[in-house]
Amino acid sequence: QVQLVESGGGLVQAGGSLRLSCAVSGRTFYAMGWFRQAPGNQREFVATLNWSGSSTYYADSVKGRFTISRDNAKKTMYLQMNSLEPEDTAVYYCTTGILTGSGSYSPTYWGRGTQVTISS
Repeated sequence: QVQLVESGGGLVQAGGSLRLSCAVSGRTFYAMGWFRQAPGNQREFVATLNWSGSSTYYADSVKGRFTISRDNAKKTMYLQMNSLEPEDTAVYYCTTGILTGSGSYSPTYWGRGTQVTISS
C-alpha cells in the first residue's frame, strides 16, 4: 500500500515563496510528480522528476519559478515555489507514477492534497 502525505501549504502574499513536501510510505516509485487543481478547474500537471532527480519536467506556467526535487533516503519529494502569483492558488497533490523518456508522466497514486492560497 502506498501512502502520500503532503505538507507545507498555506497562505502567502504574491511574490512570496512556499516549499511543499510529500512523504511517501510503502513502495517507492521511480517517478514522482505534482499536480494542482484550482476552484472550478480541472487538475493540471505541475512538475515531475525521475528516481535520481536528474530529469525534471515542468508546466510552462511554473517553469523558472518552481523547482521539484526529492530525497530518496528520506522518501520525501519537495516542490519549492518562488515568485508566487494569485493564479497559483490551488490544492496541490503529490503523486507517484510512470515517467517515459519523452517526459510523459502518468500518475498512479495520489495524496489528499494541500491548499496553497496566494493573496494579491
